Amino acid sequence: MTIEQSLVTKHPQISQLISQEPIFGQNPDYGQRAELPFSKADIFDAVARWERFAPYLERVFPETASMHGVIESPLIELDQMKAQWNADHHQSLTGKLYLKADNELPISGSIKSRGGIYEVLKFAEEVAMAHTDLAYMDDYSILATDQYKQLFAHYGIAVASTGNLALSVGIMAATFGFKTTVYMSHDAKQWKKDKLRANGVTVMEYQTNFSEVVSIARTAAQKDPTVHFIDDEGSTDLFLGYSVAAVRLQEQFKQRHIKVDRTHPVLVYLPAGVGGSPSGVTFGLKTIIGPYIHAIFCEPTHVPSVTLGMMTGLNNQISVYDIGLDGLTAADGLAVGRPSRLAGKVMRTLLFGCATFEDPTIYRYVTQLTDTQEITVEPSAAAGFTAIEPLIDHVPAFNSANATHIVWATGGSMMPESERQVNYAKGKALLENK
Repeated sequence: MTIEQSLVTKHPQISQLISQEPIFGQNPDYGQRAELPFSKADIFDAVARWERFAPYLERVFPETASMHGVIESPLIELDQMKAQWNADHHQSLTGKLYLKADNELPISGSIKSRGGIYEVLKFAEEVAMAHTDLAYMDDYSILATDQYKQLFAHYGIAVASTGNLALSVGIMAATFGFKTTVYMSHDAKQWKKDKLRANGVTVMEYQTNFSEVVSIARTAAQKDPTVHFIDDEGSTDLFLGYSVAAVRLQEQFKQRHIKVDRTHPVLVYLPAGVGGSPSGVTFGLKTIIGPYIHAIFCEPTHVPSVTLGMMTGLNNQISVYDIGLDGLTAADGLAVGRPSRLAGKVMRTLLFGCATFEDPTIYRYVTQLTDTQEITVEPSAAAGFTAIEPLIDHVPAFNSANATHIVWATGGSMMPESERQVNYAKGKALLENK
């Protein structure tokens, strides 16, 4: 019996993954009690570190000045997009629809501004405290001086990425003065490589998949004790950087009078690649906001790595290539064949479910979001829209006037205009020919 046959026998939905059919899989362990490796205290430790670095970020990135060095995105109500969505689907969405616009996050224009930048900040703090008299109560803008840049130049930061994590880590690390190397897989967009090189980052390109590139990068970094490797497949610092989003979202709920309780559920749709960023966000949401906010991960039918890992319980011990999938998708940030070591284990009781989508769908949503709300996102960042219909089909109770639906837009503001036009045109053609 092959691994595929064995898995299908145990988990019938695997046959749909193998045949690349879009599915919705509800997590049977959702809501059960479990011992988690992180706590609320870990989230607030990360919050405090972000606050310490705010004066530094405000100094070196003028685009953060209006928020006094805080890196956060708006929560945007999508009235027109909701009307368009309702016109296109067999049932109407009755609750409110919002976009959590991480596509607008400063510095690197994606959700990776949360985790990637956070891990660089933490490493910079560790280096500075080990070699200078930096104290926690200092004004951290001092880290932008030549004294510290000369110190940081003796250290390196390395990361493997399909794109957006590379931008966040690369831009932030190079700004501090770290020797920065990014290892990129064949899925990475050329404009992202060009942006990194323009910021003084060394970009190493490999014509192989993300998991292989991570292994190459990890091995190279281990040979140099002065290099800090940011491990997208298992970093706790990345994870906790993402979790801080929940603290900020709680305040946005308060400002918008969004209730979260048994009769006012909140549904959050998160694109998933390796699974680190959506898992960190979800851990934060469940820890800070509570049991009535429910996360759904969204993945391409060709690369449902987290879905496969959680469905089988094998997590990072299985990849999409093991069941015969090719791992190819237009959603470059989601082109990860093997999930994070953390994602499945921490999400086992926290994730409501997973939905998979076919690539053309996200282009249609990219175009509709532009046409209805004048908001531009990367194709992968529109993935959340694909999960709304399968979720409310499976759980009709979530399609109530009291429900709030939040699509997490994970990137897009740094795209070149030429890239935006190509994505828009693809979606327009699909909409006209449907």
